[in-house]
Amino acid sequence: EYLIGQFAAGSGKKAGEFYTPQAVSSLITRIVTSGKADKHGYSIYDPCMGSGSLLLQAKNYLEESVRNTIQFFGQERSHTTYNLARMNMILHHVPFTQQHFRNGDTLGADWPTEEPTSYDSVVMNPPYSQAWSGDKGFMSDQRFQPYEKLAPKGKADFAFLLHGFYHLKNDGTMGIVLPHGVLFRGAAEGVIRKHLLENGSIYAVIGMPANIFFSTGIPTCVVILKKNRDSRDVLFIDASKEFKAGKAQNVMEQEHIDKIVKAYHERKDVEKFAHLASFEEIQENDFNLNIPRYVDTFEEEELVDIAAVQERLKVHREEAAALDEQLAGFFKELGL
Repeated sequence: EYLIGQFAAGSGKKAGEFYTPQAVSSLITRIVTSGKADKHGYSIYDPCMGSGSLLLQAKNYLEESVRNTIQFFGQERSHTTYNLARMNMILHHVPFTQQHFRNGDTLGADWPTEEPTSYDSVVMNPPYSQAWSGDKGFMSDQRFQPYEKLAPKGKADFAFLLHGFYHLKNDGTMGIVLPHGVLFRGAAEGVIRKHLLENGSIYAVIGMPANIFFSTGIPTCVVILKKNRDSRDVLFIDASKEFKAGKAQNVMEQEHIDKIVKAYHERKDVEKFAHLASFEEIQENDFNLNIPRYVDTFEEEELVDIAAVQERLKVHREEAAALDEQLAGFFKELGL
């Protein structure tokens, strides 16, 4: 994983095709594996698995006694990246009996129905706002049919989200990384978002720092989804400042991840960091999930004491005048 990370760092934007930074992988898998640490036969699915880094993180948060029963499911369109994921699994001593991978188009060719099609956790870092066919025929596809509209042809973000959510078990948890646009864009995406909110499917929205991915410098968000909830409230976390500045990328350290996970589990308001919004509050905002609408991070600037500033300016002018006088004396002594 270290070698893949170093390779990704040197690959620049191309790294986004196969690598999710370890800190992001850790955050998502800590959340989606919560409450399942001792589950025998735990299953996890990544429809855009890249190098498999998101999948592999699950091993770190399950008890050692059940790690050899984890079932890893993944799909990847790029043949080269698909083989990279398989190699990564081998290097991490994951037996072939626990690997269930396909080389194919996730949206165009759904997971085969003859194999397990629902999982304890779904994790995903899909390509952002990628074009897809968006053919009308997809409206009869069980993954998309309940939501009235299809994701726009020029932005497949919600298509990936709905694909993953369809494959989530009723008691499972899903985490997906997406651009902020999915939180507030209208038209078809607004209709899909409204359906998800009315069904209580969106559990939390976490705003991530900018420039933490190799593929893009834009800020992203992590959307957490669950099924069959009794409530329709949504937890908003603004983690945009939770990073350490690096030379090329910003880095989320352990303390930042711990702070986010703590707020996620406590599920309560934290000033300038987290807010638990009721469904009625979201409804009043016309189902717009833009984080600043719910988490106020505004820092009031300190009032400027004009009199004190003027006094300091007066002192500086007097000091400058004294220096000018002293300099003139030096020039006179030198005969200049």
